[in-house]
Amino acid sequence: MPTSHSTETRQGADAEPPPRLLRRWDIGAPDAVGPLPAGPGRRCWRVDTAAGAFFLREYAEPDRRRLLFQHTVTTALDAAGLPVLAPLQARGGRTLLTAAGRGYVLYPWVGGRGRGGLELTFGGCEALGGLLGRLHAALDELTAPVQQSMLVPTPRAADASAAVAEMLRDVPGDGDGTDFDALTARRLRERRDLLAEFAGHQPPDIEVSTVGHLNGAFDADHLRYGGSGNVTAVLGWDGLTTGPIAGEVVRAAARLFACDDERGFDLDRVQAFVRGHRSAYPLDAGQIQAAVHREWWERLCDVAPLRHRYLGEDGTGGRGPAALVAWWSAQLDRTLDAFAAPYTAVYADAPDDGHAYG
Repeated sequence: MPTSHSTETRQGADAEPPPRLLRRWDIGAPDAVGPLPAGPGRRCWRVDTAAGAFFLREYAEPDRRRLLFQHTVTTALDAAGLPVLAPLQARGGRTLLTAAGRGYVLYPWVGGRGRGGLELTFGGCEALGGLLGRLHAALDELTAPVQQSMLVPTPRAADASAAVAEMLRDVPGDGDGTDFDALTARRLRERRDLLAEFAGHQPPDIEVSTVGHLNGAFDADHLRYGGSGNVTAVLGWDGLTTGPIAGEVVRAAARLFACDDERGFDLDRVQAFVRGHRSAYPLDAGQIQAAVHREWWERLCDVAPLRHRYLGEDGTGGRGPAALVAWWSAQLDRTLDAFAAPYTAVYADAPDDGHAYG
């Protein structure tokens, strides 16, 4: 299936696709059509026929141009032998069908299981980085060039500080609330102090680096693995976008290899992942470090995870646990060096064996 699915919402038995829709694909009569868990406002189904299993995705307001570009790209990546699912053509050759104003896309069903980045051996991390590198190389070859100097707006520490101060006003003062209120206030004050301490570390708005088309959602939720440990499908292509290549490498590593406690990143796995990417799509240490700097800064200024975790509001910002920011800020120089290590001569001469290789 080409996207991950939240368990938060399950469509009811009455949420069926239009009755005649499935006849427009040459897959035979469906034996069963079952709704799948999906996010708010989304509907999707597993379709079982004698020809096999399929995944049907509905778009309430399809952006036809964007979806057809996505289909062109994923079809080409699939044809190039990469683990990317191409949408199935209906009779007449279309990959996007419409019915009652809604769009529908059908994919072959993909099995396999998800694996967290910290479950991978060092060799698996390196192989995964190599896969992302091959995807970047193929995207460069298959799509039109992207403007090389990009204006990437940078969040302002003052705006984030103001938002934190506003949140603090909503938290009961000392002795007036629960233990959780006290923890909330402590976390908010911690972020306020970090924003003040690092206010002068803002990255530039102009990024001069290698840019191209990106998957946009390369993380554990959008990867499926087979029994041999190989990736059977890279999902999440609704996030297809453009931007600095190094930015996607760093974001992917940060999402895959962040621990849920005070250990921060597993930097050994990060280095194996970046080393694998370098083998398929070499950048340079400067670009990687600039991307690390920007990703850290954006997390520092992103207060959505704090609102979600401590005030119960929607919107996590997609950046993982808020506690990681404190560790990353304290270890900023170390992470800058560690992410860039695979591009240094010292790292190239280092032994690549270890307990997690396999």
